[in-house]
Amino acid sequence: MNTALGEPFQRLIQIAQKPEKLVVGLMSGTSADGIDAALVRIRGNGLDTEMDLLAFATYPYPALLHEKILAASRPGAGSVDEICRLNAAVGECFAQAALQIIAAANLHAGQVDLIGSHGQTIHHLPNAGAIAGVPTRGTLQIGEPGLIAKRTGIATVADFRPADMALGGQGAPLVPLLDYLWFRSAQKTRGVLNLGGIANLTVLKKGASRDEIIAYDTGPANMVIDALAQKLYRRDYDEEGRIAAAGKISPELLRRLLAHPYFARAFPKSTGREEFGEAFAAELLAQALGLSAEDTMATATALTAESIWQEAQRLQTGCGMLDELIASGGGARNRTLMNFLRQKFSATKILTTDEFGLPGDAKEAMLMALLANETISGNAGNVPAVTGASAATVLGKICLP
Repeated sequence: MNTALGEPFQRLIQIAQKPEKLVVGLMSGTSADGIDAALVRIRGNGLDTEMDLLAFATYPYPALLHEKILAASRPGAGSVDEICRLNAAVGECFAQAALQIIAAANLHAGQVDLIGSHGQTIHHLPNAGAIAGVPTRGTLQIGEPGLIAKRTGIATVADFRPADMALGGQGAPLVPLLDYLWFRSAQKTRGVLNLGGIANLTVLKKGASRDEIIAYDTGPANMVIDALAQKLYRRDYDEEGRIAAAGKISPELLRRLLAHPYFARAFPKSTGREEFGEAFAAELLAQALGLSAEDTMATATALTAESIWQEAQRLQTGCGMLDELIASGGGARNRTLMNFLRQKFSATKILTTDEFGLPGDAKEAMLMALLANETISGNAGNVPAVTGASAATVLGKICLP
């Protein structure tokens, strides 16, 4: 055996056997506004996992790179050469984010065991049709993990979604594993709601096993609101929902928006910019002619709350009423959105993940660290009951430094 080649694999075995690891989780969501980096201490694996957040920060993309990522994410817009270059450029940014968060914790790369990287989603087609008669379903996250591993000197686990999709799953959502580890309860039925570009709802019935988790994307959260803020006000987002708070909801427009076929689709289901990106925002504006900009923003914000509530109502027969709804993500800082949710979920206590010791901004980056640890431990990272996959499976690809 070539000793030089064998040493990295021996190192992986040693990492897998460690009772405690330092892991960096890297995540950039559909808004592509920056890279969330979390340094996490992880003890154990599987349902015995314990996690402590040591450091967290968000590192914005350079402005021009941000624009190019969004442009390449539009259906039919990204050229193959542009995506090839973006894959490397995003990988460089992810590597720098990992090194920066390690330095922020006064550590060096040699002390860190793993990196878990989600990469940057630029397209997600979980229900794609055939190409040349060959059935396909696919997802594309850029941010080359081999480059991350070489730049940092740290084994990197990435590309978590395709293995689930190969087994017939949606490849999403992945967050229910963390939700289950952190929020399961023998006494309360809980909904865990992530309000990123897309809204994901995890329902944990009291006393539920891992196989009884229900979770899926309910529809847009911030994606449509942000797009309208940019088009109507040239702002990146509606800070604290102040614009929406000054408007009134249009029941007629809201009814038409809720007629989008995604909302009636049975779960498992997942979505993204392909269904609720620029084209949806443009159509919303076309239908909003005659409404003030404030009323349009209020109605778009109500769309997020209403679609989440409708899904919770759909699940109530099997899971019962939610005792608690626990929110995280950028949308949890939108006061108008949160007020709309409180109005709809009037009999449910609404909380944030921060109140349970899980910083909402860091949640998805911590999930990437968790998934890397599960992969290196040989454990399944998907939840078939959630994604629709035919079996539980180890997720991701491991790149050696």
